[in-house]
Amino acid sequence: MLRGAALPEEVGPGDFESQNIRWNGDKLQEVHDWDSAVARPEAALAGSAAAAFPAGGPENRPATVAETERFLSEYARARGRHRTREESEVAWAAGLWVLAFNAKKASVAQPNGSAATRLAGEAPERLRSADA
Repeated sequence: MLRGAALPEEVGPGDFESQNIRWNGDKLQEVHDWDSAVARPEAALAGSAAAAFPAGGPENRPATVAETERFLSEYARARGRHRTREESEVAWAAGLWVLAFNAKKASVAQPNGSAATRLAGEAPERLRSADA
């Protein structure tokens, strides 16, 4: 779905994790660490951000499925329109991809860690969400 998307690409941050985000109160002030800038459909940028935004923060974990959905819903609300079916599929697929990539890295660093197990438990629900 990610490569076959018929959505226009935009340049955005490919590493939207908490250590790369600065806030002014509850308002996003800046996203930095643009060495990982990518050209992807906006839905893919939003989806990967929605899945990974807590990583690197105090809890250093990926977003739960519920947090991902809230992020995507708030993103759509801020844009002023609902996601299309294709945008939803792309967003959830991009989120799952970034979580799989991060779980792979975590498994190398901590072979007995829980990243892959957590992802395996969430993957079916994330895939169902992509198809909703």
